[in-house]
Amino acid sequence: MNGYSDSQAQEIVSFVKEGGGLLIGAQAWYWAQCHRQDNVLCNFPGNKITSVAGIYFTGHCGEKGNFKVTEKMPWCPIYKELNFSADLKHLMQNVSNLDISGPSVLSELLLHGPLTFPIGLTNSNQCFFGAAYYGRGCVVVGTHEANICKPQLKTFMLNAISWLDMGRKGKIGVVKQLAGFANTLQTEGFQSVVSNLVPELSVYCCTSYSDAEAEKIQQFVAEGGGLLIAGHAWYWSYSHPNVLSQYPGNKVLNKLGISILERTVTNGICQVLDPQAEATTYHFPRAVCQLLSDLRTGAELKPPLSNWLSKLRQDVSTCMRLPASPLISSLQEELVELVHCCSIPNVSKQCPAKSCSKEAFMMCLAQDVSCLDKLQDLDCDDGSCKPPVTVEIDATNPGADAWRSTGLYLPPRKTATLVFPASAVGKGLQVQVGCHSDNLSNANEFCRAPVVVRRKGVDDEMVSISCVWGGLLYVIVTAKSQLGNIQISVHGAELAPMFIKGKTNNSSWVQEIRNYPSPWAELITENIILTVPSDVIRSLEDPDGLMSQWDKMMEAIADLASIPKKFPRPERFVTDVQISAGWMHAGYPIMCHLPSAADLVSLEKIRKGLWGPIHELGHNQQRGVWEFPSHTTEATCNVWSVYVHETVLGISRDKAHPNLTRESRDCRVKSYITNGAKLAQWSVWTALETYLQLQEGFGWDSFKQVYSEYQKMTNVSNNNNVKMNLWAETFSNAVNKNLVPFFKNWGWPIDDATSNKLSTLPLWDKNPMIAYVNSK
Repeated sequence: MNGYSDSQAQEIVSFVKEGGGLLIGAQAWYWAQCHRQDNVLCNFPGNKITSVAGIYFTGHCGEKGNFKVTEKMPWCPIYKELNFSADLKHLMQNVSNLDISGPSVLSELLLHGPLTFPIGLTNSNQCFFGAAYYGRGCVVVGTHEANICKPQLKTFMLNAISWLDMGRKGKIGVVKQLAGFANTLQTEGFQSVVSNLVPELSVYCCTSYSDAEAEKIQQFVAEGGGLLIAGHAWYWSYSHPNVLSQYPGNKVLNKLGISILERTVTNGICQVLDPQAEATTYHFPRAVCQLLSDLRTGAELKPPLSNWLSKLRQDVSTCMRLPASPLISSLQEELVELVHCCSIPNVSKQCPAKSCSKEAFMMCLAQDVSCLDKLQDLDCDDGSCKPPVTVEIDATNPGADAWRSTGLYLPPRKTATLVFPASAVGKGLQVQVGCHSDNLSNANEFCRAPVVVRRKGVDDEMVSISCVWGGLLYVIVTAKSQLGNIQISVHGAELAPMFIKGKTNNSSWVQEIRNYPSPWAELITENIILTVPSDVIRSLEDPDGLMSQWDKMMEAIADLASIPKKFPRPERFVTDVQISAGWMHAGYPIMCHLPSAADLVSLEKIRKGLWGPIHELGHNQQRGVWEFPSHTTEATCNVWSVYVHETVLGISRDKAHPNLTRESRDCRVKSYITNGAKLAQWSVWTALETYLQLQEGFGWDSFKQVYSEYQKMTNVSNNNNVKMNLWAETFSNAVNKNLVPFFKNWGWPIDDATSNKLSTLPLWDKNPMIAYVNSK
């Protein structure tokens, strides 16, 4: 049949649904010229039949020629050819802005279908309202259900219902969770009812938190219904993996070309999109189509596309993780092919890539392709003929998730295969390639790719893994694992320099191990692991002596914190060409820049002082119960720096850091008191002075006693005032002195209840603050 009449559209659709076959032909370009005010997708007669199956006649003339038939579905770049300005104009009628300010936290949308278009975008091109045609129907998606009933968005929401209704003036079904919206619709003259999806509805309004009606909803829209759906995914992501494929709303929406993401949107009042500026409005399908074309031809990227590269990096990465479908898989294959045919930039400290550049985009795409296991090996000799290496790891872990070093390195673009015992499968273990775990995506320029670590779960006895960047090979043991020691056979990786104190002797290190060709090396002792470039350990003669020194420092850190000498998991230092914040930053691992590597592995330099690394180790000992953010965040960590320098390295505090000379300390306290002892100014070195005065008055044992008390505390309020009173009370009791006047001198908000509790204790007659207060 031809597609120029829709008089039997419903009968034909029913015929096909029941198993019938349909051969239909038409062209819509002439109809479109004669019906310029009409929407071809909705109103061309043939589309009222074929669109239910996802096939549309467009108003564009087709190409003529001989075309190859390919085994795989070709990726058809129709994105840039469709115009949704009339739809946007309808939706934005009498709307001056989209107000998403307030307490509600919205998720971001990814529009990936060819018939999608954005309705609401932030200044950074985050989509929070989107729409799409699907079959004969259409959908509007919001990313927080509270916005459906928000007074400031009322006009827009009514426009959305009108657009979804397609002029039918039909019945609007609203789920009970949005009953307030049903009342609004009735007040505005719409025919609405609180119900689940039932026959004879024109529009259905629901949240994205259930997939119970997923197939029913998809069929409803495909056959001409309108869908308004809203909800966020960020909270769901806290307790569930795989938002893209498993989040209930995405089980409804992925098929419609829209996905709700775990990423959140910045709140505010957003400008209305200009219906006539579609070409300069960010829309992922159209933008990625243009980018692929320009990258293949080597064309210079121009605005607005060049301005969208950072956003495209993020959205392409998300797109590569979408569940398979013919169109998505086709796009993913195009992106994989792009990596194979284009060179991956070689960036460095000397030659960084701007974040909004082709180079940055290609680096990120290479990582995404690598994570799909679709990266081609460059070298035919993948090491598969070499004998496997057997490693043993401790798969019992009383602490948080821990990286277990294998002593192996996987070269770039190579594949390692690890064979695990059956008892270890499905127990939460993961294989990791690389240790440089800082995500640099928010940096302005990159000295390396933003993400260079790859992880894969041990869901089978045999796990194959590769990474475009290569890296040291680890097994991640999940928290509270009780698997004991397990042996793993590894194919395709090579030995890396690794020294384990108590297992490796200096002789084998000097003669052989330190010369292994891997670019990264690890030095391991009970409570600390140092990951450094191999270049800095090639001349290391006495790793045993070095790590013995680290043992002493780590023992001191545990001693002051009043925790067992053996840490639940060893701390880690990883040196990197670029990190996400500062010169160093705490965490697991502690990250620092490459120049710090020489300091970490030099016994001579350590003995002269190692303030920065101990400062970060101190950060890792901080606990919320005794911290008063933001005042003490960069202060109490230095208590550990002072302790280690004085008790292990034999360096007094005034020599350990230039800010701790007697003159500097006196000057800070005088200035603080002169300015009124305002707590707003009590931070970093000024805040540290409070703790140093307590230590100088009562010794280190007082801190150990106090920290010991705190390690046992539970259910402590997170309010700074409450916690400061608790510290004053705990320390006073530990030293049997009433320290209320001392803390009040420092401007602490000590309340009457605390003062009364401590009033029976003797006053601290050597309170060092008295002299400063009296000399004010």
